[in-house]
Amino acid sequence: MTDLRQIEVFLALAEELHFGHTADRLHLTQPQVSRAVAALESHLGGRLFERTSRQVRLTPLGRRFRHEAEPAYRLLTEALQNARARARDTAQPLRIGFFLSVGGEPLSRLVRAHEARHPGIQISLTNVPYVDPYEPLRRDEVDVLISYLIVDPLEEPDLTTGPAIHHTARVLVVAAGDPLAGRPSLSIEDLAGRRTVARPPRLPRALFDHFVPPATPLGEPIHRTYDLGEGDAYGAAVAAAARGHIVHLSADIFTPLLAHRHDLDLIAIRDLPDIPIGLIWVTARQNAAISALADTAASLSTATPRD
Repeated sequence: MTDLRQIEVFLALAEELHFGHTADRLHLTQPQVSRAVAALESHLGGRLFERTSRQVRLTPLGRRFRHEAEPAYRLLTEALQNARARARDTAQPLRIGFFLSVGGEPLSRLVRAHEARHPGIQISLTNVPYVDPYEPLRRDEVDVLISYLIVDPLEEPDLTTGPAIHHTARVLVVAAGDPLAGRPSLSIEDLAGRRTVARPPRLPRALFDHFVPPATPLGEPIHRTYDLGEGDAYGAAVAAAARGHIVHLSADIFTPLLAHRHDLDLIAIRDLPDIPIGLIWVTARQNAAISALADTAASLSTATPRD
């Protein structure tokens, strides 16, 4: 396989027409120059240079190849240089996606801290649909997603999870008249036999199973059968809970969005772990700007007590 170094050696030798001068120019040895040219000629299937003890000349194939390869090489090296510069640029614009539920104080705290560290940086914020959270990342519509850090590396091998910026406790959303309503807290075992939401088709399985386990720790089933349809999953779940059709396993971070609802009760679940919220990005697109944001998030994680 031809590599860029072989093309670089060929073009330098085509200009110098001297193995020693080419080696000095590229900081190589003459045998390294000879091997690179030989490998390229072997790959192409023809001689690029005529060599004698006194002279080096391009063959007709070599002249044609130089004519076609030189502009392409210059464009490619320029593109590589530009990409490296962008990858090192911590101040390039950042597009941050977020769920409605995590777009409150934790996100604002992160953005304020990052803007203070990098004055003049341009940050745009985009609400991402909860039912298909990673597609905007993969379509390169956002650089980083602020989300629940529940990612199965086998299901999502292209994603990297970064530092947590917040941890949210677990709550159960029920109708005001539900038998569980009014309790200060409850156990996940209290959900044995109750009906809750089915997994939306595009919601990652690992994330759904963490929010809505299929069974209690003692093995009693939780009936995940209520179809939310293709629309607003969060709104549909809350509406179904208010009508008494289901109980809805949620997170405390949603509480401010529901505080005005008198037809609902939110009850703390005391034996489910808190859920971390933080940064997710496409591994192959990580650059200096994303790494800088992750550094800011890590500083908040260590400096700020858990909420």
